[in-house]
Amino acid sequence: MEFFSHWGLLLAAAFVAGALNSVAGGGSFLTLPALVFTGVPPVIANATGTVALFPGYVAGAWGFREDMQPPPGLSMRAVVITSLIGGMAGAALLLVTPDAVFRKVVPWLLLAATAMFAFGPQLRAWAARRSSAQAPASSQPQSHVKGLLGMLVVAVYGGYFNGGLGILLLALFGLLGQTQLNAMNGMKNLVSALLTAIAVAIYAVGGLVYWKQALIMMIAATLGGYIGARVARKLPATWIRWGIVVTGLVMSVLFFLRG
Repeated sequence: MEFFSHWGLLLAAAFVAGALNSVAGGGSFLTLPALVFTGVPPVIANATGTVALFPGYVAGAWGFREDMQPPPGLSMRAVVITSLIGGMAGAALLLVTPDAVFRKVVPWLLLAATAMFAFGPQLRAWAARRSSAQAPASSQPQSHVKGLLGMLVVAVYGGYFNGGLGILLLALFGLLGQTQLNAMNGMKNLVSALLTAIAVAIYAVGGLVYWKQALIMMIAATLGGYIGARVARKLPATWIRWGIVVTGLVMSVLFFLRG
């Protein structure tokens, strides 16, 4: 009975996570806790959940392929290389993080990711205002360095812990002066796919992935992504957003209590 309940939980979490990611993000709020609650060590759960959600990032990047353009001051090559380097560093950091340490860090990461998601619109609006105010200086050489450093920091975070990555990327692109929403979403999906690809490769080499769980959850997440996109068209965006925020808060509390 426990076997079926565990697999049922993983399938349900992956299905809903895929649906959430197709609409607004936040899928990792479900996959990571579900894996941990079924007995998977926290570090391996983080890696396995990332693998399970990987196809969604690739599909999202492909869907925005015509709209992609790098933020002002950065070339596409610079974005790609910086993303890969940062993702590699973050994944390598996870590789050497003991389970006991990661277990203590996870509640704070979940809470921070939930806060970023909850205040995402305000964060993006602030970034847009700031980029407009600094527009005359955007062509200065230091803006290129700041852009690379910003990309590197966010990429390291994404390689280590995926939650809230989309919000951070959108805010960063806004700060760098990008204003076209489709271009921002395209680059967000591209960077997410690159980070996840390099992280998955490193997780696999380091033996951090439970492949049976990852592959089955991957199928459920892909199915959930398609169905979620269809259903979400009939739901108010506010309901979806606050549903994700409540989920993130509940999972954070549960992890604090388990810790």
